[in-house]
Amino acid sequence: MNARGAARRIDPEVIRRQAETPTTPGQGELSAVADDYVAAFADDPVLGWLLRDDAGRPYALRDFFNLIVQVTRSQKAEIQRPACGGAAALWVRSEHLDGLGFADEARIVLTLLGACGLARVPRALAVREAMDAHHPTDRPHDYLYFLGVRPEYQGLGVGSRLLRARTERLDAERRPAFLETGNERTLSLYRSHGFEVIDQYRPRGDGPQMWALWREPR
Repeated sequence: MNARGAARRIDPEVIRRQAETPTTPGQGELSAVADDYVAAFADDPVLGWLLRDDAGRPYALRDFFNLIVQVTRSQKAEIQRPACGGAAALWVRSEHLDGLGFADEARIVLTLLGACGLARVPRALAVREAMDAHHPTDRPHDYLYFLGVRPEYQGLGVGSRLLRARTERLDAERRPAFLETGNERTLSLYRSHGFEVIDQYRPRGDGPQMWALWREPR
């Protein structure tokens, strides 16, 4: 359950089938995408460390993902999801990662102030700095910002199908891919699709373990 309540139940076979041929949501569907991410990342170690830890946390998580799905449009982000919802993968080409303007940067700062609380803003800055420092810059690639599946649909192969839909396209384009994760349980999923750990780090001494993974086209 997220700050707006539980989503409608989707037939497992429907979401599995639709994840094989994902669609791109329109502007009016971005709120639903944010809802799915809120549910998927409710227990994420990295977000748990940097976002506020009080009664406002569910709303902070939603504000965070509302921000992500909106501002990454300036980076020409591509969101792929089953047409029925319940999961989403957000990709950005590395050539567009510097596409945020002043207004977007200001919105990020203001949203993080509310979502983290003043005491945890340094944690958010540490995460961003660490991710930037460990992000490869020597070759163009597709960057997987977030891949999330609502808990009730995890274990059905939905995330795997969303990944395959993209990696098959990347293979055809002979283009590599990159991602980070702070959830060790996801490493096996990514490795099964050709990603390999190229680095691991903590944003600071008391921060969560994070892994950087790279995929060469097959």
